[in-house]
Amino acid sequence: MIILVTGAGGPTGEAVSEYFRKNGHTVIGVDKEDVDLLDRTAVQGLADWIERDHGRVDGVVHLVGGWRGAGSFAETSLDDWDLLHDLLIRTLQNVSLAFEPLLRDSDNGRFVIVSAKAAERPSAGGAAYAAAKAAAEAWTLSLADSLSGTGSAATILVVKALVNDAMRAEKPAAKFAGFTDVHDLAEAIGGLYDRPAAEVNGTRLDLTA
Repeated sequence: MIILVTGAGGPTGEAVSEYFRKNGHTVIGVDKEDVDLLDRTAVQGLADWIERDHGRVDGVVHLVGGWRGAGSFAETSLDDWDLLHDLLIRTLQNVSLAFEPLLRDSDNGRFVIVSAKAAERPSAGGAAYAAAKAAAEAWTLSLADSLSGTGSAATILVVKALVNDAMRAEKPAAKFAGFTDVHDLAEAIGGLYDRPAAEVNGTRLDLTA
């Protein structure tokens, strides 16, 4: 399979890329140094290049993220909203719009984003983050509707937060209760291919349960 991983430079992107490569798939990993995902034309150029060089796309794992919070609701900075809008929503919009036609043509394609429990139960100081995550979920569900009836699916994976080995090494006494390990996330993404597209399309899979 041909798998695109956006936000591939971080620990989560590395874990997901490693998972698919170890299972014999071709991974195209991009980060902000490779392609400006805020540039619609540049993202379309990426999609055109992948189609030209590889003939298809079987997976898009969108891992561009970010977090901002405030001490209280009234202290929320709309500058944080602007930042999170770009990171969590605009990049998603550009990537999904560019790759939807390729996913529609795939026999077994998957589009995946990682959302947060905060989108369901926002805290007072987490308004900007929760609202951005909720918007990203709604956008992904619209993509899922577009893929309905095809061999592809768009799925939302929900976590409390993610944890990786570097975080554990930095805070060896921390328990990271309820966090999802990035390698477990990678396996959950891979597992989406073991289920029919219609079964996972438009679903929110809670990895904290």
